[in-house]
Amino acid sequence: MSSAATRTTGQEHLWSVDDHLEDILTTVRPLEPIELQLLDAQGCVLLEDVTVPVSLPPFDNSSMDGYAVRVADVAGASEEFPAVLTVIGDVAAGQADQPYVGPGQAARIMTGAPLPPGAEAVVPVEWTDGGLGEGPVSRMRAHSTSPEGSSGQVHVHRPAEARAHVRAKGSDVKAGDRALEAGTVLGPPQIGLLAAIGRGTVRVRPRPRVVVLSTGSELVQPDEELGTGQIYDSNSFALCAAARDAGAIAYRVGAVADDAETLRSTVEDQLVRADLMVTTGGVSVGAYDVVKEALSSVGDEDEEGGGIDFRTLAMQPGKPQGFGSIGPDHTPLLALPGNPVSSYVSFELFVRPAIRALMGLPDVHRPRIRAKLSADKALTSPKGRRQFLRGTYADGTVTPVGGAGSHLVAALAHADALIVVPEQDTSVEPGAEVEVVVLG
Repeated sequence: MSSAATRTTGQEHLWSVDDHLEDILTTVRPLEPIELQLLDAQGCVLLEDVTVPVSLPPFDNSSMDGYAVRVADVAGASEEFPAVLTVIGDVAAGQADQPYVGPGQAARIMTGAPLPPGAEAVVPVEWTDGGLGEGPVSRMRAHSTSPEGSSGQVHVHRPAEARAHVRAKGSDVKAGDRALEAGTVLGPPQIGLLAAIGRGTVRVRPRPRVVVLSTGSELVQPDEELGTGQIYDSNSFALCAAARDAGAIAYRVGAVADDAETLRSTVEDQLVRADLMVTTGGVSVGAYDVVKEALSSVGDEDEEGGGIDFRTLAMQPGKPQGFGSIGPDHTPLLALPGNPVSSYVSFELFVRPAIRALMGLPDVHRPRIRAKLSADKALTSPKGRRQFLRGTYADGTVTPVGGAGSHLVAALAHADALIVVPEQDTSVEPGAEVEVVVLG
């Protein structure tokens, strides 16, 4: 952690948003690389350039069901004067041996099958008298007069240029080409490409395992009945989903009551499956804010670089924050405030970048753009605090959603952007240009 950080004392140190984020990003290090099977590597970051070992496709092949022919044999073919060719056999996908197509000959060919020697183009079955009747493959097979399907004739009604309906060897990628660059996040298309060029495993940084737990004796799980003074636990669900959206493998822990020993024990139990821990609630100055008490004695607080700093940030919402490392492996932990909007905004600003840093991504931040403020009246903001207001963005304009209250979950659910009001500004007039953090 930064040397500027101080542990909680009677004297409050006010942190800027940028300093807090910098402290996090200079502390969190990318996870160690591992070799994974392709499907296990989905969502991971590729650690090495991947070179194509064999061209794709590896041979010339047909893009249609039809007939492999010589161009000269079908030149000038028409409905009135079709080219009449002798069918010498079939070429199926995966077939090793192909017949040689000589002058006046054709070979039935299926989509994906290798172009046989001697052939220069493929005419679709619809361009032939084999196009009458049922489906293309059965029509082609039925056209032969031989029980073995090795002879007969086909009438071709259109000419074909050289290489017509032929997928050329290496037309996708050639042997020696770079298929994927290091730093690529492996999604379904990338996994498919790796499989297509014969790679069964790949070296990646694994997806970080993030444990999310919320604190508060007032929290009840969804589907349970609410008692007096109780509310449903939404933070752990929202942040677990946000962690997965950021690329992590997220584990949600049920809400922990306001008991320091219970929380301490829960955190210690969860360390075994955590590359990053996130807590919500219990980080301000209230009498029942037990996160500070519990985390002050977890694991490695006496070791160099260990322990949690609880900080006051010059921001709204999300003023109280905690950051540090715990346990024998110095697992990073971010302690977020408990109000739903404060918690989510804090996640977007601090936790998401930490997750992306663990993945080894070069750009860990959400996109930021400039937009015109659409509002009925001026936005107000406390002096000396950077405010993040919910909004919706479209076509260069951002519109506030809901008020500034940190409990307004419904407004948050309808927002796709954060409107940033700098520390020095106390108001922003409608029509002014503002900075916008684009969510999703």
